[in-house]
Amino acid sequence: MTERRGAVQSFVEGGERIAKYLASAGVASRRDVEKMIADGRVSVDGRVLDTPAFKVTGREKILLDGKPVQRPDATRLWRYHKPAGLVTTNKDPEGRPTIFGGLPLDMPRVLTVGRLDLNTEGLLLLTNDGELARAMELPATGLKRSYRARAYGRIQQKELDRLRDGIVHEGVAYGSIDAKLDRVTGSNCWIHVSLAEGKNREVRQALEALGLKVNRLIRVSYGSFQLDDLGPGALEEVPPSELLSELSQYIPEKRRPAPFVERKAAPKGKPVHAKQPQKPVARVDGDEGQRRKGLNAFVDKRPGKQRASDKRGPTGRPSTGKPQRPGAKRGDRPGGAGARPGRTPRGR
Repeated sequence: MTERRGAVQSFVEGGERIAKYLASAGVASRRDVEKMIADGRVSVDGRVLDTPAFKVTGREKILLDGKPVQRPDATRLWRYHKPAGLVTTNKDPEGRPTIFGGLPLDMPRVLTVGRLDLNTEGLLLLTNDGELARAMELPATGLKRSYRARAYGRIQQKELDRLRDGIVHEGVAYGSIDAKLDRVTGSNCWIHVSLAEGKNREVRQALEALGLKVNRLIRVSYGSFQLDDLGPGALEEVPPSELLSELSQYIPEKRRPAPFVERKAAPKGKPVHAKQPQKPVARVDGDEGQRRKGLNAFVDKRPGKQRASDKRGPTGRPSTGKPQRPGAKRGDRPGGAGARPGRTPRGR
């Protein structure tokens, strides 16, 4: 009877629900935490929980799979440039590489704000606060997601304007989408897409409904946070002052970071690719101190083939590609412009 009274009392006294507490600690999303509790994986002070409504204050001994759960730290947020070919999950049943495999080892447990599918690249936000991630994902929050899509096919702007009123494709209804035709390159076109929802493969499906086939998709912004010139596989923490100015209404008072605390700058990390690390690009002569800014730093920067007529030799003339003798100069050959005048044969 006493144990039952204590259990009821835990619902009445101060504290927060265990599901919300563990989500705030970055263990998992609230929905996943509720599943963990239903599976009997969470215990508080030696008691295995069977309800996500149990309240805790943080002073209890909370275990997940027999391991202690740390108290929630101050909320933090990172910008990560997800390369194509990585899965946005902690562990893939098919054994494919995940985004977490390339993160720094000293990084705390983090969750993703939304997801990007296997072949989508670009900005992915990471946070140690599950409640913040949930708030940012909700369509009611109104945070815009912006993408640059390269699609195969031809289309006019007036056709893209049809997406503003929403569209139904293969039985799925999609909300308002703002699409602007950027430029046309051969058989492909680049389109800037903005939306406030986060349905699975929404951009690809919406453009497919208009007869286009998306062959490259890059997320360039999420709310006010931009991809800018963050290279593929690189990671960068959002300063606490910027985090508070943009999202303070979604962060509890006790979890708000000090706005001007200087953190030790973590390395941005080497580029991560699904197959192999990217090799550093060699510096070009005459390009000292210059750096490509913005999205053009990594979009459409594949070098084209150089024609033989564009290759210049040491004299400034087009090179034939044939090796020359050491010390030989153009014209230093018999009968050439630099040859010594020979004897004039005597007439007979």
